Amino acid sequence: MTIELNQLKTKDILDKNFKTSMRGYNQEEVDEFLDIIIQDYERFTNEIDKLKQENDRLKKHGEQTRPRSSTSNHQVNYDILKRLSNLEKAVFGKKYVD
Repeated sequence: MTIELNQLKTKDILDKNFKTSMRGYNQEEVDEFLDIIIQDYERFTNEIDKLKQENDRLKKHGEQTRPRSSTSNHQVNYDILKRLSNLEKAVFGKKYVD
């Protein structure tokens, strides 16, 4: 039996019936164990949903805070340095550049 991720729902576990035989399992023990599995499964499912929401929120936040283009920032910095250099040349003359 192959089980895919998220194939089972809590209700599927709760409603599952097993055939009994002459030397079958104790029905109460099986039910108690399935109750524990259902509780864990619900907790894990809730945690997965919470983490997915957190992941989506962080992705959106990252997209909003990320600079538009790192290339354009580098270009702006280069342009500022170039203008500053030209301004220094114009104000202080060639002496300052040497």
